[in-house]
Amino acid sequence: MLAQARKNLSQCGVEIPLYRVDYRILPENFEQRFDAVVCLSSSILHMPNEKEALLVLRSMHEVLRENGILVLTSGTSDYQWNKKPRFIPAVNTNDFSRLFVIDYLGKGARYNIIDLFHSKEKTDFKVWSVDYTHVLLRDDHERLLNASGFKKIEFYRNYHFDPYDKEKSGLLIAVAYK
Repeated sequence: MLAQARKNLSQCGVEIPLYRVDYRILPENFEQRFDAVVCLSSSILHMPNEKEALLVLRSMHEVLRENGILVLTSGTSDYQWNKKPRFIPAVNTNDFSRLFVIDYLGKGARYNIIDLFHSKEKTDFKVWSVDYTHVLLRDDHERLLNASGFKKIEFYRNYHFDPYDKEKSGLLIAVAYK
């Protein structure tokens, strides 16, 4: 990912330092404080339990300036968790399709991912899995963000800032203010 980011930045003529660090110990790696921290695509779900997730959120809180914001996204929403669909088509373009085949395992889930390449240049597929031992939903995020020291938390269902609805939202976006 860092190599691709460097390539993309170079193509745009932009120089931004990139680092690979454990997000549980951000203050040990950065002396400066930031206006915002962004954590996308269910990254918090890779933590094996809430204790580790809390460590991550506290680390992010600590590297923010006063009134800084943390933006978290999770594709696993309350709506999905309650409906428990087995198949979710995630991407479908002329050249590429991605399908999630989900096994719900107690408080966790295994996402079996099928990538299908169907272009004139490439016809192939790749299959892989990601295990989330403890899925965090809206109320879990709120509880952990509060425990991490965030003073105001807002939840959205999309990037248009429409309010999150546990019964309908397919995406969970949390914006937490220090």
